[in-house]
Amino acid sequence: MAWWRFSLQCTADDLATVEALLRDAGAESISLADAGDEPLYEPLPGDSPIWQESVVSAIFDDRADPDALQQKLLITLPSRLRDSLRRDSLEEQDWELAYRDHFRPMKCADGLWIVPTWCTPPEPQAVSIRLDPGMAFGTGSHPTTALCLAWLAHHSIADCDVIDFGCGSGILAIAACKLGARRVVAVDIDPQALESCRANLDINGIDPARVQICAPGALESTPVDLLLANILAGPLIELAPRFAALLHHGGRILLSGILKTQLKEIQSAYRPYFGLDPANYREDWVSIGGTRK
Repeated sequence: MAWWRFSLQCTADDLATVEALLRDAGAESISLADAGDEPLYEPLPGDSPIWQESVVSAIFDDRADPDALQQKLLITLPSRLRDSLRRDSLEEQDWELAYRDHFRPMKCADGLWIVPTWCTPPEPQAVSIRLDPGMAFGTGSHPTTALCLAWLAHHSIADCDVIDFGCGSGILAIAACKLGARRVVAVDIDPQALESCRANLDINGIDPARVQICAPGALESTPVDLLLANILAGPLIELAPRFAALLHHGGRILLSGILKTQLKEIQSAYRPYFGLDPANYREDWVSIGGTRK
């Protein structure tokens, strides 16, 4: 069975109209892609940001007459969008296998890998985080998460009590457990992330007694040895006093989710409480560690 794909470019203002027209024409599925170079950073729960310019692609099965379908779309679409309309055919394939081929084991640092559940760990003696791509933020591919994983791999956290603030998929909480942390508290404002974190901890065989999963309001005030926060710069700045209170004197902090242009503001917010380490960089992103004064 073949499929027909029709694609066109439109602005955010036209998106609802275009999607409605494609659905009315019988589209089996509709997807969006960035038409320019406009990154969308981690949204808050309930937010659904879209690009200002998107490529909208609709899939139709082979029962559709492509010539008639193209003519119908050209008639119904706003005139300003017609020139961007394109079509191509897609041959039937095993979509699950194609999806899986896109995600392979990823080395985070010496001795630390992220391995999808359908793959065999490349280094049996290494620490492997079993994680499949999903809806919660954090699969290890984003530079902010990669910076945190590399930091964890190169710092001893054996027998530490750890907070993963903004846990997302639970990837950093899982890494902390597998790298020797005594106890981990995984915190997120998104209930879906907490469910994803709980499921991924189970997949990785982490003893539930070692991990508390909770919303920020339920976080206990008992100081810990290490706090990880891979969230956005705005919340990081607001939370500096609270994070300081959650750490023992001499405890460590690792902050990520920071753009290079935001580093100085982060440093200013945390210097009253922490001795800060040199920043680490990956692409346009930064992580920075520190020790509680």
